[in-house]
Amino acid sequence: MNKQRRAKAGSERGAALLEVALTLPLLLLVATGIFEFGRAYQTWQILTNAAREGARVAVLPGMDDNAVAERVVEYMTSGLLPRADDADISIDRDTDVDIGAGTASASRVQVDYPFTFMVLQGIASLVVEGSTTGAPLTMTTSATMRNEM
Repeated sequence: MNKQRRAKAGSERGAALLEVALTLPLLLLVATGIFEFGRAYQTWQILTNAAREGARVAVLPGMDDNAVAERVVEYMTSGLLPRADDADISIDRDTDVDIGAGTASASRVQVDYPFTFMVLQGIASLVVEGSTTGAPLTMTTSATMRNEM
């Protein structure tokens, strides 16, 4: 009787190892995806706030475009974004904004930032060869504020 139990137990020993070998990569991929998209969301929040800071400076009298761009890059740098200088910052001071009864002149600051996933883009470029899968994703945010008189 003991011999039969040992034979039966021995045949199931590799099943747990096989299950771990199949599920662990999927679990690691899901965990990595959660971390990567969390980092992407944090980057988007920093870019949105940087555009707001730039719009706040742009509506002040006497501020030039260099001061606006400098403030946006400064905010991105303090948010620990790598390559903050690679961001494309466009400033439009001739925008109109609806204020209910009419319109008012406003300034619009747009920030375009090349975001790269650390792990997922490398995995995607291994899966899909010869495509632009590994290229940075361009995140775009903007903020519009009414000009001060």
